Amino acid sequence: MARTGVGAHSTRAVYVISVAAELAGVHPQTLRIYERKGLLEPARTGGGSRRYSDEDIAQMRRIQELTNAGVNLEGVRRLLALEADLEQARAELERVRAEALDAIERTHRHYRRDLVPLRAERLPARWRG
Repeated sequence: MARTGVGAHSTRAVYVISVAAELAGVHPQTLRIYERKGLLEPARTGGGSRRYSDEDIAQMRRIQELTNAGVNLEGVRRLLALEADLEQARAELERVRAEALDAIERTHRHYRRDLVPLRAERLPARWRG
């Protein structure tokens, strides 16, 4: 899983597998299974040892939540992918909304600059209040 750094979770991989497993409430072998199934992608040291981040721990807890609800690991993989896609779509939507609001504001500023105040007495009688 890609690390995005979203939220309060650190992406800095500092936990060895035994500590990560304890923090997530699972057996270290379970983490190896999750990795083989593509549910986790821990960082590796130069020597090849796994290192887990706070974000990885949160991911492990989400996996546990889904499996405890009866979802098998393939279902978990698909749900996590859909959740990641949804989060990406939400971020893209927010970016597009911000761009649209900025474009509207620029357009309004342009119109205001082009407007010339008129005095009511210069308007034809039918346009005066």
